[in-house]
Amino acid sequence: MKRILPLGISVLSAALACGLGLAQTPVQPSATPPDAGNVPAAANSDIGPAILEWVPPALAQLNTQALAKESFTLDRTLLAAAAGFLPDADADVKQSVAKLDGVSVHILRFAADGAADPAAVDDLRESYHLRGWKHVVSSASKGGPVHSGTTDLWVVMDGTNVRGAVILVESPRSLTLATMAGNLSPVDLLRLRGHFGIPRFAGDGLEGDQSTAGASK
Repeated sequence: MKRILPLGISVLSAALACGLGLAQTPVQPSATPPDAGNVPAAANSDIGPAILEWVPPALAQLNTQALAKESFTLDRTLLAAAAGFLPDADADVKQSVAKLDGVSVHILRFAADGAADPAAVDDLRESYHLRGWKHVVSSASKGGPVHSGTTDLWVVMDGTNVRGAVILVESPRSLTLATMAGNLSPVDLLRLRGHFGIPRFAGDGLEGDQSTAGASK
């Protein structure tokens, strides 16, 4: 990880820089999101923190298809307590954890390859677009330490700060959705991989998703 971290930071920083210009332009939604009635008004804007309690409605459909599922939320107090057990060598990770307001994780496991409804997964991705979040990077991985499949990353910006991020990792038999809220940087996003249920995605393999990050439907 120490050898690939500089490259991963460089790629992710460049992708965020591309998305940042878009984040400064107010989103003009062409239609009201189907779940808008259940979402506070601030959540439909680029400005504002992530809402840990909110998940796309499509996740409920995927829950019914899962053989096993696990969900948990860690607030600032719990994260601080957990960070206390990290070794001194992970001082940089502790610094990043201190910037977190909370983490919410949903893990679904399926009985067979392709058991998750592709349309529901697409709806899940589209939900973040409708909320004005920036789809910064997307990577199809040939293999990794935890998952093999597709990784997506969305961010919500407040000026130059990353106020929240969502990581979706889809493999043939599992799906992990992790939401982070706080005042973060691209470096923090990479440091937090593999901790507190946040997927250990291959940051050095992520690329800017120009077709999605630049889209405004």
